[in-house]
Amino acid sequence: MLQLILGGARSGKSRLAENIAQQRGIPVIYVATAQALDDEMQQRIQHHQQQRPKQWKLCEEPIFLADQLLKLDQEHQIILVDCLLWLTNLLLAEDQDLQQQQTDKLLEILPKLKSEIILVSNETGLGVVPMGEISRRFVDEAGRLHQALGQLAHKVMFCVAGFPMILKDEN
Repeated sequence: MLQLILGGARSGKSRLAENIAQQRGIPVIYVATAQALDDEMQQRIQHHQQQRPKQWKLCEEPIFLADQLLKLDQEHQIILVDCLLWLTNLLLAEDQDLQQQQTDKLLEILPKLKSEIILVSNETGLGVVPMGEISRRFVDEAGRLHQALGQLAHKVMFCVAGFPMILKDEN
């Protein structure tokens, strides 16, 4: 089962994903993709660390997400990826081809995984067009990735003010 949970900043999407994972009653591996490059991001990371259950296994992977998912994959567990701002890490990498290679690899392996997968990502396409080139590129690439993931996912939710809206449910 592949679930995609989208929402804006502080929409409740991570809490929703964590609640879904916890309610399943099976082991959870939390894959964190963020890099603490400044104080603000460090505070966000600390908030997420305090929020999630202590018994969950933590794996940090800022770049090679598909490879990490393949390593962790097994039946009767959940892998919760929070969040697909991972795309930012790829866009900022020196290798200009890395983003396309890694997103293609992720899209290729997701349908093959035995674990239940919950992907959390920021929906960025609802606001004004960003002024900076890298920001515009992120919005474009995230939108393309979300569309592709939405096609693969069994369930897609959009979270607003802590409330999920079901966009797709193939159960």
